[in-house]
Amino acid sequence: MQRPRPGRRWFLVGVASVAIWNLARRPAASEDATLIEEDWSEGHLAGTLARPAQVTKRGPAALIISGSGPTPRDGNYDTYKLIARGLAAAGIRSLRYDKRGVGKSRALVVREDDLIVQTFADDVVLAAASLAKRDDVSSLILVGHSEGALLAILAAKRTPIAGIVLLACAGRRLDVLMREQIAAIPLPADQEHSRAESYAILDRLAHGERVTDMSAEQAKLFRPSVQPFLISAFAIDPAAELAKLETPVLIVWGESDIQVRRSDFDALVAARPDARTLILPATNHMFKPAPREIADRAAQLQSYDRAAPLTPDLIPGIVDFIGGRIRPAGQNHAQ
Repeated sequence: MQRPRPGRRWFLVGVASVAIWNLARRPAASEDATLIEEDWSEGHLAGTLARPAQVTKRGPAALIISGSGPTPRDGNYDTYKLIARGLAAAGIRSLRYDKRGVGKSRALVVREDDLIVQTFADDVVLAAASLAKRDDVSSLILVGHSEGALLAILAAKRTPIAGIVLLACAGRRLDVLMREQIAAIPLPADQEHSRAESYAILDRLAHGERVTDMSAEQAKLFRPSVQPFLISAFAIDPAAELAKLETPVLIVWGESDIQVRRSDFDALVAARPDARTLILPATNHMFKPAPREIADRAAQLQSYDRAAPLTPDLIPGIVDFIGGRIRPAGQNHAQ
């Protein structure tokens, strides 16, 4: 995926996309002598297992769950690969996988209109079960990013885990976020009707209604084949779902995130006042260094850089949570 350009479609698709599922590149072999990476597959999902080369005893493992859109196992900006390698350096195993319809998991998507949120949550449960049954895994932590954080919340009800890490997780329903994003897009006065049309479509989808009568411009985002996914997503309140869990949780947010706001972070914390939290200054949605001034949209987009490292405090925060705040897997976490 190319660096997103400023404009209407990217900001909406960045949160909600299940758009064109293109073949993703295969991850390169690890060049780190302290890390062993091997191919993994289960039920037509494919991914990469990463483990520390010098660690032989059983220990915790993290399942890294990607965000929205056609995302390969490493992430479109290598965020997930960097997380896996950072965890391995701390002695923690991990699994990351090509999202359904992408790369070596491509065969799982035949029709876009078959995709709903629960389908992706099923994939998380499948991957979690595969990872948990390994002889070298003592406990399992779900590490979800953006949409993947929502999937982690949903999957946590259905699989025994020791904790969840929510990275840039929305705290409000997706239709609310999309309406907010649409409101923030500057439009000429003679195009305000387009904004009103978007609002009307959002309202109908939020009520579970399919929409066929729309302009060609609106169809770029709300095409009929993506509506089943949007309808399923609009029905989920992430904060309300999180409140149903007793699982230990770490909520992480970057202050320069232009896709998930402080209000989302606050909603999640209100849902789980006992959660551990981590706010990272000058950090974007991909957890890479970014300008502090979020109003400078062009500069923020430039910070979406595959070559950039992770923001320094992310991995230590996750490692500290895994090491100090988890409890044995196998307990019933849902209220």
